[in-house]
Amino acid sequence: MIGPIFQRETATLPRRGRHFISRIVFALMVFGIICTTWLLLAGIQPVQNPGDLARFGVLIFQLIAPFQLIVLMFTAALAGTTAVSHEKDKQTIILLLMTSLTNAEVVLGKIGAGLLTAFNAFFASMPVMFMLLLLGGVSVEQVIACSWVTACTLIACATIGATVAFWREKTFQSIAVTALSIAFWLGFGEIVAAGMLPGIDPAVSVFLSPLRSVMDITQPIASAAFLPFSVPGGNAGLAGAIVLLFGILLMLLSVSMLRVWNPSRERRPTGMDTQESESIMETGSGENIEGVSTARNVKAWKSRAPRTVWNNPVLWREMCTWAYGRKVVFVKIAYLLFALLVGVGLYQTIQSGIAFETTTYQESLVPPTVSLLAPFFVLSLIIINALAVNSITNERDGGALDLLLVTEVTPASFLLGKICGVLYVTKEMVLAPMVLCFFLWWSQAIHGENFVFTLICLLVMDVFVTMLGIHCGMIYSQSRVAIGTSLGTVFFLFLGIAVCMLIMLMFRGSFGRQLAPFLFIILGGGTGLYLALGSRNPSPAITLSSFCLPFLTFFAITSFLLRDQELSVFSVVSVSYAFATAAMMIPALSEFDFAFGRSKTVDEE
Repeated sequence: MIGPIFQRETATLPRRGRHFISRIVFALMVFGIICTTWLLLAGIQPVQNPGDLARFGVLIFQLIAPFQLIVLMFTAALAGTTAVSHEKDKQTIILLLMTSLTNAEVVLGKIGAGLLTAFNAFFASMPVMFMLLLLGGVSVEQVIACSWVTACTLIACATIGATVAFWREKTFQSIAVTALSIAFWLGFGEIVAAGMLPGIDPAVSVFLSPLRSVMDITQPIASAAFLPFSVPGGNAGLAGAIVLLFGILLMLLSVSMLRVWNPSRERRPTGMDTQESESIMETGSGENIEGVSTARNVKAWKSRAPRTVWNNPVLWREMCTWAYGRKVVFVKIAYLLFALLVGVGLYQTIQSGIAFETTTYQESLVPPTVSLLAPFFVLSLIIINALAVNSITNERDGGALDLLLVTEVTPASFLLGKICGVLYVTKEMVLAPMVLCFFLWWSQAIHGENFVFTLICLLVMDVFVTMLGIHCGMIYSQSRVAIGTSLGTVFFLFLGIAVCMLIMLMFRGSFGRQLAPFLFIILGGGTGLYLALGSRNPSPAITLSSFCLPFLTFFAITSFLLRDQELSVFSVVSVSYAFATAAMMIPALSEFDFAFGRSKTVDEE
């Protein structure tokens, strides 16, 4: 229907075991959050009448709908990006352009291939969403409207990822630009909703941000219609249509620019290359018009004086060459612009005095400064992790890892070079969060002791996500699987933390009362971490860290919410994630699993 690329994907996707595993895991994740919340509710207050069930239905719908949207947004964007970047890494995109396939068949086929992964999880979770109707408090129209906005957003996000991947040559550039684009999209909606842009009605944020649209749908009382005339589906129908129109426009842009962007200008031979290569093949002497022999010293236009390579050539390549493309500079500029917006928000929060007020219970638990910095920290860690995993997958796809067997590069020098090189290339993502924390300390919004604790924890987390990306790149032989597993681990880990925080804010109680209901999520998260990190290269240390990290993170969150336990939070976070980093680092130092091809599975062949 769309083309042979999409038909091939629909025929081969059901043959992979992870297709069914991802569907079951996401549905169980959503159902597990509902069960955990129910156990908390039943432990705090008795459920005596249908009104209590209806209030619980509204509460859980307001929690599940945004959670599903955010998870599937990044899933669709990552799937759309990797579907195209995989072809470029294998250098098969040029073969597709040499066939009789039209631009529309290539673009729609790749976008459809990315959407299959996202809609696989989306359709699996829909029965769980409709089960909320049995509790009451949620109407059929609300669930349908939420599903409509979510489906349109998935199409738009997959299109964003595929468009950026068609435009950019390097996989890291594609992933970073896609993540920043979605962050700017959601951040702009939050800015409009806060009324920070004069002349723009905050109610318009419902049509600009899918997150705001879903949050508006989950309200028990429907908001007033924005337009003077009736629209099918109300505000939700119009919001979904706007997002879908945005995705269609990006599709048309990709179709029209496909053969302009590809092959990349970096890979296209120029006239000067051809002329100089022919000149070099000639002899060093020639004759002029009169037949007199003249000496010629032909030099290629790209030749330059050789540079001294360090004792660690891996580190030298990461720091002294454009290993990830020159356009990575624009990624850094976009990131710094986003950091500047966060800094402006912090400045306004501090100047208005909101950062020092505790007017409600929720604000006293989660300060406004944390609400601004936490998403920015997560975005920084995601970009660092994306570069780390691509530093390995790019080497494998280029066939450079096989050359390591015949060189004197040791596993220790290779690993150290990759870790230090990734942190050097992403130094803006490492330093910008620290600068914002320094601004909070300088403004007396946090104490000096907490400032030092925050800096150390940020460094530990930066090294952890770097090692996580290298670890996933080493144990998974297929680039798409390695990138998806690495970024998925980081994203689900921190998103799970955010969901736990929201549930704890909804049901206030002691740590002992909340521990038992959260054991399901803790055990599920530990099992998922072990399957992602330790099942391919098992070790007692990785097994221990996989099952302990969710529990220790939950303990750290609870200690943070209880206040005056900053030393406990610092100790738990720094020690647990440092141990997890060492658990992944030691097997990497002992042997090159990727070099011998022992990490391949049947699905990856």
